[in-house]
Amino acid sequence: MKPKGSSQQGLWAATLGFFFGFASVALFGPTAKIFKGLMDLTPSMVALLVAMPALSGSLLRIPFAASVENNGGRKPFLVLLGLSLLGMLGLTVLVLTKYPDGLSRSYYPLLLFFGLLCGCGIATFSVGVGQVAYWFPKKQQGKALGIFGGGGNLAPGIFSFVLPIALTELGLGMSYVIWLAILLLGTGIYFAIGQNAWFFQYRAAGLSVEESKSAAASDGQENFPAGSSIASLKISARTWKTWALVLIYFTTFGGFIALTAWFHTFWHESFGFSTVKAGVLTGLYSLLSSIVRIPGGSISDRFGGERTVMVSLSSLIVGAGIVAFSSHVYVSYFGVILMAIGMGVANAAVFKLVAQEIPQAIGGAAGWVGGLGAFGGFAIPPVMGALVSYHGKAGYAEGFLSFVVLGLVSLILAWVLSGTSEKRKAAAAAAAVPKPLRSPLARPAFDLRPGIVAGTTARICICAIICIVQYWLLTASMEAFHGGNSFVALPMFGASLICFALVAGLILTGEAGSGKLKEDLRKP
Repeated sequence: MKPKGSSQQGLWAATLGFFFGFASVALFGPTAKIFKGLMDLTPSMVALLVAMPALSGSLLRIPFAASVENNGGRKPFLVLLGLSLLGMLGLTVLVLTKYPDGLSRSYYPLLLFFGLLCGCGIATFSVGVGQVAYWFPKKQQGKALGIFGGGGNLAPGIFSFVLPIALTELGLGMSYVIWLAILLLGTGIYFAIGQNAWFFQYRAAGLSVEESKSAAASDGQENFPAGSSIASLKISARTWKTWALVLIYFTTFGGFIALTAWFHTFWHESFGFSTVKAGVLTGLYSLLSSIVRIPGGSISDRFGGERTVMVSLSSLIVGAGIVAFSSHVYVSYFGVILMAIGMGVANAAVFKLVAQEIPQAIGGAAGWVGGLGAFGGFAIPPVMGALVSYHGKAGYAEGFLSFVVLGLVSLILAWVLSGTSEKRKAAAAAAAVPKPLRSPLARPAFDLRPGIVAGTTARICICAIICIVQYWLLTASMEAFHGGNSFVALPMFGASLICFALVAGLILTGEAGSGKLKEDLRKP
């Protein structure tokens, strides 16, 4: 058989699919204010409503990315786009039939449900990472994944400019109709041109695993799946490098999502900008961070993913420090530019490292990194908001100190990754030279002990942030419950249980991973 498609076709199909999937939630946040006024929603209810797509869009990345190991990515991609279509269709029907006079608070749970479905479009990212990674050889993956991530991430920036015009000129109902048509178009394009890498096509044709690997390798494919989805998740969870990359991506991409929601309020409250000007500045930040992600992949190919991440994190730390302590608007502009560039380039380099450092389980690793990393978009804003609660107006700028702390920890982890990578290369070079047999008591040339510390540090930081978010959710749910507002109390309590499950899972996988590393270190 002759396999279909090419690496370039696979790249552009995944990029367009992710772009339209990300666009499916673009209309949800800006229209939350309209729902707030019509349905008499409390601030907590609005916050939960806006967070729903980010919650599902991050956590669903984990299982769907791992499923790429079984089927290559096309099926989970279409399932996620189909679910987001259902969510957008539900919102469109609700708005067309009930807006404006029929929208009451009784429809709030339905809005939450549709928001969760719309968030499925965001989860296409980690599926696309695995799909693109299997299409390209290792030396080209930084560039390919940079184009994929940067092109797809342009959606929120572009639509932040288009949405105000659409809502003003077309109204709420027609805007939802157009967005539904856009998402349907994007799903159709992916369905028409999206293809799995050659290995998965040979497997679908009935060839055995070994036959498929041999045939795909002759076509030019270099990376192959480790096995089942569960196996991929387990293998990647036992690798400390996965958790180091999770925290780095939590800081950079989770921070990117958090700031696209936070900057509008920051510019308005700190400098008194109008809603339009604050929205334009937020859109420019989003576009800059997305655009630099495209060359960021090529940079990581040329200079190495670890070095690129370290330089990018340094830019992020300096920029966040400037914004936190600056009272001059132009100085703050400069700090934001440094943050946008640092986040965008680092986001590209991280997934270069995923394919490089965990090649035996790319799908599972992409799920952990993409899913828990994107969860930062849900977890970081409450931490920044807590500083506003304690310090008032000054807290809007002081909230950026959270990025200084996260950036410094991430920088240390990237440094450890770089060191262990150099040791691995040196050990591989030394192994190529014949040497006399060594004593079985001799220490291995490649000592992974720093990795145990790095992986544990990453888990502790993520668990700490998630625990803060869980406390915020529990507090808000109790306040709502005592106020007789079960519409917000029960969903927030459910979200807090999800946070508890995440922390428990991180602790359990941490013990398993550290134990595995210790066993490896004892081997001669």
